[in-house]
Amino acid sequence: MSVRFLRDTATVFSREFAPVLREPLGLLFTMGQPLLFLFLFGPLLGGTGSFEGEGSPWQWFVPGILIMMCLSGPMMAGYSLLVDLIGGSMERMLVTPLNRTAMLVGRAMKEFAILLAQAVLIIVLAVPLGFRPHLTGVLAGLTVLTLFGIGLGALSFALAIASSPGGDLFYGVTQLVMFPLMLLSGVLLPMDSGPEWLQVAAALNPVSYVVEAERALFSGLFADMSVLYGTLCACAVAAVGLATGTRAMRHGV
Repeated sequence: MSVRFLRDTATVFSREFAPVLREPLGLLFTMGQPLLFLFLFGPLLGGTGSFEGEGSPWQWFVPGILIMMCLSGPMMAGYSLLVDLIGGSMERMLVTPLNRTAMLVGRAMKEFAILLAQAVLIIVLAVPLGFRPHLTGVLAGLTVLTLFGIGLGALSFALAIASSPGGDLFYGVTQLVMFPLMLLSGVLLPMDSGPEWLQVAAALNPVSYVVEAERALFSGLFADMSVLYGTLCACAVAAVGLATGTRAMRHGV
């Protein structure tokens, strides 16, 4: 990895992250939905009877909220790139000597930084509610979440490039894909209580394996097989996303 590539990545990251620092309240607005689920939906889980023998329902629910944030955040990250493509600012960047792969990685790192800050805030707010995180497990879980988020962000950038200049494809695909992935991953309720066909659909959803890995890691269950499956899925999403996004950035813009 060359010094120039790192410098270009840092340049793109600084450019993308600067508006976030100027308007930090925007981060709180984007967390409106996760906070509502945390404070208004989470307390209801204790009365469902679905968590007997599994400890506090917060141990199950909080990792699911983080995945929900990952789907609604990095997965929609391509919107900013789409705005740049429509407005013409991306064309001005392309005539600079900036490495195109660095343009993708810098943008993805910005989404990772936002996701990490939001995840830490959710964990801190959940502790008084009864969530008991395993410190080493949280660090490992955030690493897996980072891989997954960067992969989703890169795929979102590739979709934005394919959707320009109109953007209709981007909005249609993200809305069509995001909610089924979220609902079939079991972030809100256990999929075990659903009909057999729904459990089969959930088993085909790679997000469900990442969710189970996060739950195991946050509880310190490092030897659980779900950790292996979820980590492999996160790595696969990251590899496919970065490869697809880099190709689109080099040839599709």
